[in-house]
Amino acid sequence: MKLGYSTWGMPNHSIDQAVDQIASLGFDGIEISVLDGWTTFIDNLDAVERKRILKLLNDKGLTLSAIYGCSSLLGRDPAAQEANGRRLYEAIDLATEWAQDGRLPYVNILSGGRTADWEAQHEALVERIVPFAKYAEERGVVLAMEPHVDGLVDMPDKTLTILKLVDSSALKVNFDISHFDIFGMSIEESVTALVPHSVHAHVKDQRGRYPNYEFLVPGDGDFDYVAYLQAMQAHGYTGFITAEVSKMVQNKPGYDPVAACELTYRTLAKAFVDAGIARQ
Repeated sequence: MKLGYSTWGMPNHSIDQAVDQIASLGFDGIEISVLDGWTTFIDNLDAVERKRILKLLNDKGLTLSAIYGCSSLLGRDPAAQEANGRRLYEAIDLATEWAQDGRLPYVNILSGGRTADWEAQHEALVERIVPFAKYAEERGVVLAMEPHVDGLVDMPDKTLTILKLVDSSALKVNFDISHFDIFGMSIEESVTALVPHSVHAHVKDQRGRYPNYEFLVPGDGDFDYVAYLQAMQAHGYTGFITAEVSKMVQNKPGYDPVAACELTYRTLAKAFVDAGIARQ
């Protein structure tokens, strides 16, 4: 396994600042958000900038583990849904442009929607995903869907249902254990269910139980990363463990993205050592 950091937690940093910070701390890789609101918004990345970013990553020795390419596949606003779809196709193309030594980054996506609408909308979600999965498969790209608290796809069983119905080698899972921990689901339970289908993983820290919970910077809570890493390894996961700082944290007064990144690295690098797991 390797240790990565997501620029999700650095929306206002230039890519140069983010890459320099992440590389200098010792992270092995990076996930880049190309969503609206980030300095790397895909609509603003012309051909020259795309090539420059790839060179920057290679020069700094960072692996691009994933592109954060879509925050909602479902939406009530048709215009917004159409724009999200267009940008997801572009993110799939971008993954092919940002290949490193033949390895393409994953494109992370969220279902959007609401948990209460599962019965009414999950078939519509499948219909929505199928053309993106086909497009990705043709280009050798893998989409990684993240089950997310309060989203239409929020639990392992629903995730597996969508994977089965879409039935594409280009649709896998971005496994963020925080969304199950806040419901009291054990590490072993969620890891057993989702690791066989996961190509990428997010971690945060968290406190409390749904609905009275909060997401935290890794190190600010008491999540057992050592047990988590050992479980991931035992179940055969070999990909990136990528830290993500929640918007719940970013929206707090005085949020310092550099300090959050530093605390995250100290916390997770130590967890790898304490778990007896060498970063490959």
